[in-house]
Amino acid sequence: MIHTSRAPKSVWNGTSRNSVSSDGKRTAPRTRSLAILAAVANRSTSEEDGSSRSLHLIDASPYIFRAFFSLPQSMTSPAGDPVNAVRGFGDFLMRLLREDRPSHALVAFDGSLTTSFRNEVYPAYKSSRDAPDEALMAQLDACYRVTAALGLPSAIDDRYEADDILAAARHKFDGDFDRFVVVTADKDLAQLVDDRTDFYDFAKGTRLGVKDVKERFGVQPAQIRDFLGLAGDSVDDIPGVRGVGPKTAVGLLSEFNDLEDLYGNLDRVAGLPFRGAKTMAPKLEEHRDIAFLSRELATCSIDAPVDFDAAGLARGPVDKARLQSLADELGLNQFLRSIEGI
Repeated sequence: MIHTSRAPKSVWNGTSRNSVSSDGKRTAPRTRSLAILAAVANRSTSEEDGSSRSLHLIDASPYIFRAFFSLPQSMTSPAGDPVNAVRGFGDFLMRLLREDRPSHALVAFDGSLTTSFRNEVYPAYKSSRDAPDEALMAQLDACYRVTAALGLPSAIDDRYEADDILAAARHKFDGDFDRFVVVTADKDLAQLVDDRTDFYDFAKGTRLGVKDVKERFGVQPAQIRDFLGLAGDSVDDIPGVRGVGPKTAVGLLSEFNDLEDLYGNLDRVAGLPFRGAKTMAPKLEEHRDIAFLSRELATCSIDAPVDFDAAGLARGPVDKARLQSLADELGLNQFLRSIEGI
């Protein structure tokens, strides 16, 4: 694997940071600390009665983007500012709380929608993405504030992506919870799935365990990063191996456990039963470094700092006064009606 002195270690397998105060507003950068969006009270949990404990790890960005692009931008506040993203994101959080009723949760936001530590390793990472729409960016602060008002602990970092924060939390709290639910629509996070961790695409209402990930993507959860190392990901500008598409990557990983296994047995590739196998080994050899680099880029890092203990992930009460203030400011009085039952 290609390493740099600044590349983080990986398991599922620097530092400018902005804090978010307890009222949900961004403050000045600080070192080695994740931003905490909600002050969460320590409270008794289900461990006291011996019942199973679970932690919901919530990826905010897919649901903010989904709301922004699916709801009309004519949806505005009394001041005339767009509120479609915060309206949809707030509705998503309240539905999740009502339907799943998680006792513990962590909502992870992307501090930067276009860059991360991965650009130190590979400058072209996400380079083809357009700059985020200003109408979307203007609503992010309100998304943080809604999350805090709902009593949900949240985190954000300018160097690590939300995926990394959730992976780091899954790793850190492995011994504190019986089950984990990763709430996302991002396939990259399927690499976290194991016998105690589910992938929950809330918008589609689908939950994936280990067997389901294999059926959907063609590879085991632990092979997702190897799959992306071979096939690449055009959305994130991860190059992959030239000439290897998703079907070929699945074919290779059906025979080999990971990139190390594949590259240790290139002489066997020509005999595999997929189209182009006879000429595949030279391509793989030529792009060996790119394959390992691409896997590194696709790997959810566990190096993101997570400044919580397990008790700090307990849901706090809904702050109705704060929610009322937001509803008045944004013209979203339905938020107050939606909190019943959560």
